This record gives sequence, structure tokens and C-alpha cells, in this order.
Amino acid sequence: MIAAELLSAASMTIGWGLYLPALLWAIWRAPWLELFSDTRRQHLLLGAVFLLFMLWLVRRDFASGLSFHFIGMTAVTLLLDWPLALLGGLVAQLGLVAIGRQDFLAVGLNGLLLVGIPVLIAETCAQWVERRQPRNLFVYIFCCGFFPAALTALACLLAGLAVLVVDGRFPLPPWLEDFAGYLWLVMFPEAFINGMVISALVVFQPEWLETFNRTRYLQAPWKDDEPPR
Repeated sequence: MIAAELLSAASMTIGWGLYLPALLWAIWRAPWLELFSDTRRQHLLLGAVFLLFMLWLVRRDFASGLSFHFIGMTAVTLLLDWPLALLGGLVAQLGLVAIGRQDFLAVGLNGLLLVGIPVLIAETCAQWVERRQPRNLFVYIFCCGFFPAALTALACLLAGLAVLVVDGRFPLPPWLEDFAGYLWLVMFPEAFINGMVISALVVFQPEWLETFNRTRYLQAPWKDDEPPR
């Protein structure tokens, strides 16, 4: 998460300019009828927002204006699907703004980095897996949970670093050439947290996952030369 004082006016304007259309598209595509008629979905949405808010509070704030925390949006996207995931991430951000832990002017860019990019990666991977229709449960867990979360951590860090370099308001550390070695320390925990959450949901509450095909993954196995029953 990046503080507003480290961002130029152009970066914040571009951030809002990209984040707001994504939110409007999510509002248009969100399953409002199912949400208002299904208390289970309402509880899942509120629970996901609360857990995101708490996860983003567990962070390391640096004097320079940068903050480090886990993202968690991969699991939320698989749980709620992308429209509600985008909107839930916004609500969690506004909660941080309300308690003074985030700058409102930087919500657009931070939302793009910490909500938009993770949701895009998670949804792309989930759609890729669904098009191939695998029957192996571990394909869903690793290709939709672990791998997208690791890729999300990498993409968000590199995108945030690129913004700081372009704006030029953050003095880059002299050990930047060793930055690649530290990426693994961020990617693996992010992948582990999201992957474990998805694994637990697949085992105990698969019906909660909007992107999980229970009919295909949890049906009785058959031999390759026999048709499914």
C-alpha cells in the first residue's frame, strides 16, 4: 500500500480513472438478485470484507509511507466471483480510510494495485482452468489458488515499484539489485495463505466457492476408457 504523499497527482488521477470504470462494471455485472435473496451469499460477502479488512490491518508501516501486508484477494475472488470481489475490496479499503489507515486520495491507485490486479489474475486463471475442464481436484487448488496468489504478489510488487520509479518521490534503496531475491519471501506466504484457504473450503464447504465446479471435481472417478455415469 502506498501513501498519497509518495504519489504524483497524475498517478492518483490515472488510478481513479482506471479503478472507477472497473467498479462500475462490477456493479453492472454483480448478481444483485441472487445476493439479496440468498442470506448465505450475504454472509459470505460480509465475512470476506471483514476478513480482508482485518488482514490489511496486520501490516508493517514504514516511515517512508509504504506499507506491507498480505493481499488475500485470490481466495476472495474464487469465493465470491470477480464482481463482488471488486466491490468487497472497495468496502474494505473504505474501512481503512474511515479509521485513518489509508489515504482516500490514494484509494484509486491502491485499489487498482491491491484489488484490481489480483482479481484480474485470479479470474483469468480460473477461466483458463474451467475451459480445460480438468477432473483432478488438485488442478483447481494449485492453478486457481496457489499459483495465481504467487503471481499476484509478484505483479503487485512490480507494478507498485514501477509507479514509485515513474513518480520519483520515493528514494529507491541502494540494494535494489537484490530485490529479486526478496520476491520469494513475499510470493510464497501469499500463495500459502490463499492456497490453504481454498484447500479448506474445497474440503469442508465447496458450495461456498462460486468458481468451483462440484459436479466435475467431486464426482465418482471412472476409468479413461469408460464414459462417466
